[in-house]
Amino acid sequence: MMAIDTGLTEFAVDLQQQVIARAEMEDSGTFREAAFTEIAFEYLGDAGEVDDAQLCLHRAHGLQISGWAISENEEDLTLFVTVHTDEVPPRTVTKDEMSTAFKRVSTFFQKVLKGYQHEVEESTSVFDVAQRINEVRSSLVRIRFILLTDGVLNTDPPREQDLPAVRASYHVWDIERLYRFASSGREREAIEIDFEAALGAPIPCLIQPASNPEYAAYLAIFPGQALAELYGRYGSRLLERNVRSFLQARGKINAGMRKTIKAEPHMFLAFNNGLSATAEAVELVDLPHGGKAIKGVRDFQIVNGGQTTASIYHAIKKDKADVSQLYVQAKLTVLNDAAKMDDVIPRISEYANSQNKIQAADLAANQLYHRRIEELSRTMWAPARDGTQRQTRWYYERARGQFQDDLTRAGTPARQRDFLAMHPKSQQFGKTELAKYVYTWGKLPHVVSKGAQFCFSHFTTQLESHIKTEGAVDQAYFERLVAKAILFRAAEKIISEKFMRPNGYTGYRANLVTYTLARIANDTKGRIDLGRIWREQALSPALEDAIVSYCGHAWDHITNPPGSGNVTQFCKKEDCWASFLGRAIPLPRDLYSEITPGPAPAGPPAAEIPAGSVPLRARKPEVAQVMQIPPDIWFEVVTWGEKAGHVNGLERQMLCGIAADVGYGKEPQPRRAAEALKILEKARRLGFRK
Repeated sequence: MMAIDTGLTEFAVDLQQQVIARAEMEDSGTFREAAFTEIAFEYLGDAGEVDDAQLCLHRAHGLQISGWAISENEEDLTLFVTVHTDEVPPRTVTKDEMSTAFKRVSTFFQKVLKGYQHEVEESTSVFDVAQRINEVRSSLVRIRFILLTDGVLNTDPPREQDLPAVRASYHVWDIERLYRFASSGREREAIEIDFEAALGAPIPCLIQPASNPEYAAYLAIFPGQALAELYGRYGSRLLERNVRSFLQARGKINAGMRKTIKAEPHMFLAFNNGLSATAEAVELVDLPHGGKAIKGVRDFQIVNGGQTTASIYHAIKKDKADVSQLYVQAKLTVLNDAAKMDDVIPRISEYANSQNKIQAADLAANQLYHRRIEELSRTMWAPARDGTQRQTRWYYERARGQFQDDLTRAGTPARQRDFLAMHPKSQQFGKTELAKYVYTWGKLPHVVSKGAQFCFSHFTTQLESHIKTEGAVDQAYFERLVAKAILFRAAEKIISEKFMRPNGYTGYRANLVTYTLARIANDTKGRIDLGRIWREQALSPALEDAIVSYCGHAWDHITNPPGSGNVTQFCKKEDCWASFLGRAIPLPRDLYSEITPGPAPAGPPAAEIPAGSVPLRARKPEVAQVMQIPPDIWFEVVTWGEKAGHVNGLERQMLCGIAADVGYGKEPQPRRAAEALKILEKARRLGFRK
């Protein structure tokens, strides 16, 4: 019987509980397998293995797919296949199971290239996958097949092989590999490169002459062909994850570089600034005629020079450029204390002369912001729910693994139960989730639809302006943030329960959630009462109903892209959001009474106003007078009255209801109209000037 490490078993138990909690929270029914796959995607995202991985559970005769991802530059395709055992302690996944899984996912890829999208329903997510792969097939350079499993696999995956115009590789992320990553505290899995084995020879270098307690530095000259080989093998994984895909790795050839590479490759060393790279460790060898060379490196990352590296690769691939005389200078920094990498790498990127410079303020604010959110999440209590007295906290996991570490440090089983009661797993969220919540409320669903890592990278670059808009990152900010999280998570569950399954829709939930909530935020001018959501730790029935109503419009919109295009790609375009804003959607009447005072939201289009309204001349005088006052005036009375202390809770509720009636062309009861006019008259006597 296989001996299982105690730490691995504990991790497996915790992972299984995460899967159960997510499946129950989302009420996914069939799908602990889906929940496990999504959690594995999060680990791989943190590891820098893949960005924007999307779930797609599909099985048919001889084929299977569990998820997919295509890189921003459309060079890398990743297809996932899951073997979910749901067993603790984890069992061994056999070689036959591995071989079968890889065969099934590779068969899926081959069938896609032969037109598999014509064999499946257009309303399914697998149609979207197949269509998208065929759209980018001409630009694909690499395809990775990744097996995800909560079992232990002791067999090596198949070796790389070259398919027509594409290099295919096979990878396994089993429970042991997930555990190693989770327990290592690393931001990503290290890339280890043996230059001698990969390139045929070590890289000659100069070593910083004076000893330095902080770091060692090496200067080297890379042959262009060697650099292209590395990029062809590792792709954007070579580029430091926090800045790579959004700021550097575009896959486009800079015009000046392209001209030099094609016409004057021998001048590239003189014209180009070269690379700045980091590594955790370097292995040196002696050269036959004296001097040193770099044989291998661990955790090799190009901090600046991603565009240079990609441009050389693409010039070879697309232009058939001869780079035999092209060389690139490189500075390699190795810190003596690896714990300082997160601090030093951004500074190297900041100070290096790069076409895509990272602003220092963004990096500094990024660190300060996330530490402040972490601090607030450890000290602020959320209001008790459902009439109980037990308060809880919303736990912000600034770095993956913090939650489990804190749980373990709690000590005894009794103390761990107390910790979980205080910090429910359902109230845990991380950096990429935070960015989704903020950007959805900020009416950027097309950015959210580009995937968690892209969304977070974009948020990082805009963080300074976000803080200026929102004000201090204080308790009030944290309450609003948690309210957005509650809103987002509730929408996920509502859309699954009340919209997708009853109507038979099986895909695009992530897009539906962000587009639905962004449109509600837009139509209410951001005036949903976040304070109420925080206080009640739940949504009101009116808001839940609004989500269902708006989701129907969102589905009709995103699943009908122009020219029968790809749904997923359509959702990523700003045009998708702009055209969705152009659709007429009536704001549900019940929601009017819940929005906070301020400029009134737009009422329903004229066609949506109920027919048969009584003409003004036939109304009672007080009703006619109320109907002639625009909704925004009634809301402004509430705003003014609350600030001045002249409007109480009952009056506020009544005036918001009057605004809703007017906005929808519905006559209020004469008695309520008379009361509203009295409040308005009193307000004007006390100083209200509209």
